[in-house]
Amino acid sequence: MEPTVLGSKLASGVIGPLVRKLFVQDGPGAGLVDKPVRLSALVSFRGEQRTLGEKEVRKLAGRLVTEAMASPGERPFPPDEETAVTDTLAARLLALGDLDMDDVQAVRLGSHELAQRLHRHAPPPDGLSGDACVFLDSATQWACLHILEFFSRRSTFVARTLVEQTRTQRDLIAKVDELIARIPRPDARDTAFERRYRPHLAQQHNHITIYGIDLRDSPDRWPLEVAYLSLEATGAEEPVPDAVPGERPVNAPGRLPAEEALRTDSRVLLRGDAGSGKTTLVQWLAVTAARDADRIPYVLPLRTLIRTGPLPSPADFLKAVGCPLTPPEGWAERVLTAGRGLVLVDGLDEIPSADRHRTRDWLRALLAAYPGNAWLLTSRPTAVRPDWLAQEGFRELTLAPMRRSEVTTFVRRWHEAARAPEYEGPLLDSLRTKRDLARLATNPLMCGLICALHRERRGYLPTGRKELYDAALAMLLARRDRERGMTIELSEEAQLELLQRLAYALVLSGRTEMDLETAEGLVERSLPAVASAAGQGDAATVLRVLLLRSGLLRQPAEGVLDFVHRTFQDYLGARHAVEEGHLDVLIGHADDTQWEDVIRMAVAHARPRERASLLRQLLKRGTDRHALLAVACLEHATALDPKVRDDVQFWAATLIPPRTTKQARGVAEAGPLVLELLPGPEGLTDEEARNVTVTASLLGAEEPEGALAVLRRFRGHADLGVRRQLVGTWGRFDTEQYATEVLDHLDRTNLLLTCESAEQLGALARMRHWPQLSLHGPHRTEDVLAAVPTPEAVTAIDLRNNPHLTDLGALTPFSSLDQLWLDDCPAAKGLASLSVLPLRGLAFGGIAEAAGLRSLRSLIRLTLDQKLPGTALTDCLPVDADLEFLFVGRDSIEGTGLRGLQHWTGLQTLSLGPLTTELTAADWQAVTQLPRLTRLYVNARILRQFPHSVELMPELPGVEMLRVVSMQGSEDLSPLVPRLPGLRSVILQNRSGHTIPAPRLRRLFPDLDVTVEQH
Repeated sequence: MEPTVLGSKLASGVIGPLVRKLFVQDGPGAGLVDKPVRLSALVSFRGEQRTLGEKEVRKLAGRLVTEAMASPGERPFPPDEETAVTDTLAARLLALGDLDMDDVQAVRLGSHELAQRLHRHAPPPDGLSGDACVFLDSATQWACLHILEFFSRRSTFVARTLVEQTRTQRDLIAKVDELIARIPRPDARDTAFERRYRPHLAQQHNHITIYGIDLRDSPDRWPLEVAYLSLEATGAEEPVPDAVPGERPVNAPGRLPAEEALRTDSRVLLRGDAGSGKTTLVQWLAVTAARDADRIPYVLPLRTLIRTGPLPSPADFLKAVGCPLTPPEGWAERVLTAGRGLVLVDGLDEIPSADRHRTRDWLRALLAAYPGNAWLLTSRPTAVRPDWLAQEGFRELTLAPMRRSEVTTFVRRWHEAARAPEYEGPLLDSLRTKRDLARLATNPLMCGLICALHRERRGYLPTGRKELYDAALAMLLARRDRERGMTIELSEEAQLELLQRLAYALVLSGRTEMDLETAEGLVERSLPAVASAAGQGDAATVLRVLLLRSGLLRQPAEGVLDFVHRTFQDYLGARHAVEEGHLDVLIGHADDTQWEDVIRMAVAHARPRERASLLRQLLKRGTDRHALLAVACLEHATALDPKVRDDVQFWAATLIPPRTTKQARGVAEAGPLVLELLPGPEGLTDEEARNVTVTASLLGAEEPEGALAVLRRFRGHADLGVRRQLVGTWGRFDTEQYATEVLDHLDRTNLLLTCESAEQLGALARMRHWPQLSLHGPHRTEDVLAAVPTPEAVTAIDLRNNPHLTDLGALTPFSSLDQLWLDDCPAAKGLASLSVLPLRGLAFGGIAEAAGLRSLRSLIRLTLDQKLPGTALTDCLPVDADLEFLFVGRDSIEGTGLRGLQHWTGLQTLSLGPLTTELTAADWQAVTQLPRLTRLYVNARILRQFPHSVELMPELPGVEMLRVVSMQGSEDLSPLVPRLPGLRSVILQNRSGHTIPAPRLRRLFPDLDVTVEQH
């Protein structure tokens, strides 16, 4: 029936008077004193003094139906359904008395939603035709329209509406006032200053030097946004522990764009080799933050700060780095107190070791005083120990060597900027075919030098690192700028002699900056020995020429000089040390990480006998690190006593194969040379085999062909740890080549394959079937299905960081899915649609909603990492499921607690994650009612943050196994001992970067099987 026809059959003249009979007469006023007037108090068929009963309401409904049937034209439904329609309509009208809302709320709902509420509260129509149901729905909505019209005309409605608005506004004002109190309004002077500071900072750092591009008529600085190359950072290569049964699978550490490091962690210590792009990244983050206006950036180069005396307080940040702008008094402290700061501390490695302790104290004081800000610190890889700031919550990342694709991008941008397209193609061909050259092109500095040398020498390139530096220095030092009218000219040899003396002085002092006065003194003492420079002017004049013309020195601040890059300082300092015969000085500093490159370059500069002496003395020290340094030096020893070479390689044999993961990382630091020494897989234990693959993986970006040759030998290995390592390092190699030569040969048993990029997803489609998949990133569901030719054979899927996943029903083609993990898929909803799958394990966090979870009756393992709806677990979890494992994390039980947990009597394992809600006595009481509970897993954060929760814990005699994870070492486990009298085994696992006291903890659980896992 058409709505217009039905509307004519239910005209206002018919339905309006009938509706008004349903309600009591209103009184004056707005009801300020009493509670809001509910509909149950308005309708005349409710309450103690009933003026209109259910019988009368049915008569009213009958009249309405009769009027509709008697209207001229087509009947709205068959006549024999009139009684049933009348009964159903009466039931819907009677439901008005059951609605828990007032008239103002009803009007706010609207007629359509009010009709839906009445529909849901009344019994459903049974056996009615489609026309009758349409009539009922339309009649109910028309009745609701007149009900709301009646409410809006009552004398109290307008007044009550105004009161309701006043109350809402009052609450809103109170909340805004509270927010303002928590976040003080910034001073107008602060805002005005920040409008000047941000563009100033962006302009100051929006340029970089592309080494070698300042030859001939090209500019030496380029806009940052044009020249910036996004590099990748990696986490530490650590052993991948087995996932707790039912929890999210553990993946090998991944790679992420370096500029995105602060998006996931507010405190990052970024390590990188010389020339790897650390300072350029700092500039990029500063410029981006200044332009986006989301945080206030502070760029703090430590080499400058340490030179000026005491490290500055926030009030002196800008002054310490020479910013000419003067902020309002207290501005920096207000910024940091509000958590709006982005503090970029560059160059931990560029300060002397003696100053690092006070630098850490300075950082700790700032971190404690101003929490909530973002911090990035940069350092060379070995300048500070791995746990240097672990207790302050810093995540450690390392700038990865440039991939082949990144080197290609750099070369293309370089030649575009240099306007030399004719050299681009030949250089790219050389980088692909010449192994030694490709090994050098691992960071922006070396790539820039290679590009410049290639162009300057019209296609000729050196083949070794020393030869490359020699050529680069010759190129830079031979530049002339006669057009500037310079009257003093220094020969290349004279410049080199003076520069290496300055470099050696800096190396000896452990610094990278020098006062001009000190530098002039060094030059003055050197002039008598440098004949070609002695007659060219005084020391100040000669030093000024070096600054202007050498291309190797610069003046970063007034009265200060340094080398354009630390690599040149180390190279020239090593050359001077060898020329002066200071081999003992070099060996004396072999323990200092800042001297590693100096010693390696000294071996390159030394004569054969001097090389042999240096290497013997390194081996004589008898430590792994010195042996590995000697191995690394072999690369630069073109001529060497065979006996010494054999001794070095013998020491290498004691380190290879690496016995631990830490040793595997240390071996990789020796460089690609170790790839030739890596054995296996025959004759290796499973642990040794895994460590060999770790070392080769770390060298994958630097020497992909050699590393791939090693990893290819292990593709048939049966150990799960080895296979996980092989899967986890896919991103370091060419996608298709690695998939074809390694991944497609692996045993898939219990092995997750991780796909992060579109290229990897494409390669997945060309490999043999993978039953377990981990898909990271914004992959569309249709692309995933296209990459999995047989979705019905997939048994486990891990989906992470996917904003494109919306309807979980799209996963139903994976009809054999047994395990599903969902993490950070913010649009995903529709858990109920997964009920058609044979899911036994489900883990989710960061999805749109948890509604529909109750429908998943086949689950036996459930991991929850987001807030659950309801007031008890029975409100949201599948009550029909035979759960054996349950993990609750973070704020998941903020509203429910553990209330109702006793419903799942088959629960065997309860895992308590890093909860944000303190457990109550009632929560623990629910745990005591789990008759089959034998395993209890506890995140140590509960012990640290909620010790009272442990005190409320009752005795749990059925628990036989306790697992405590993420321990920092300070936790008190003694309260758990008397509460778990049935314990047989204990597993204790540390938090990364922390060490837990194993002997003390073992004494706490005498006569038990105690396992301490130190990762």
